[in-house]
Amino acid sequence: MGATAVLLELDSAAEVAAVHAELLRRREELGGVTDIVPAARTILLDGVDPAATARITSWTIPELTEREGPEVTVPVRFDGPDLAEVAEMWGMATEQVPRVVCTTAFRVAFCGFAPGFGYLTGLPERYRVPRRSTPRTAVPAGSLALAGEYAGVYPRSSPGGWQLIGTADAVLWDPDRDPAALFAPGVRVRFEEVTG
Repeated sequence: MGATAVLLELDSAAEVAAVHAELLRRREELGGVTDIVPAARTILLDGVDPAATARITSWTIPELTEREGPEVTVPVRFDGPDLAEVAEMWGMATEQVPRVVCTTAFRVAFCGFAPGFGYLTGLPERYRVPRRSTPRTAVPAGSLALAGEYAGVYPRSSPGGWQLIGTADAVLWDPDRDPAALFAPGVRVRFEEVTG
């Protein structure tokens, strides 16, 4: 990335979220930072004097609270082709899956894969499911999907190997909107079941 970039390596998604939030709060202390880009276990800082990042190690980073950050609510129909299979993996009836998803406090950990795609964390470990053994060549736009520790909504039709449990009509990426992405790192996401 160049002489003014620093990559912070962290131990967990929770630590990345907490450090990312603190970096946004204290951005001015780093002077000249042009980008703060979180990923699964790293944060890239660009446009900073690498020596200035030594200050970060002296910061006390508070844990991120569940209610911290902006929140979006995404209506979803639980009609995905893998819903029954996910329910079976979870050891429950299909009708119980929406309750689990809609009561989970998700947070966008980072973005990638496609414009508007946010990797959402927050799913309790016992509800994590594997990727499909054979990916689909086309996943419909708006598909609510699960894989490992992440949930996500496909912003456009594309290949994918995640378990599809529902459909959302939300526009996740609109270049004419400011900001263009509905999901950004740190945003809290709540799913709300709709029928019909």
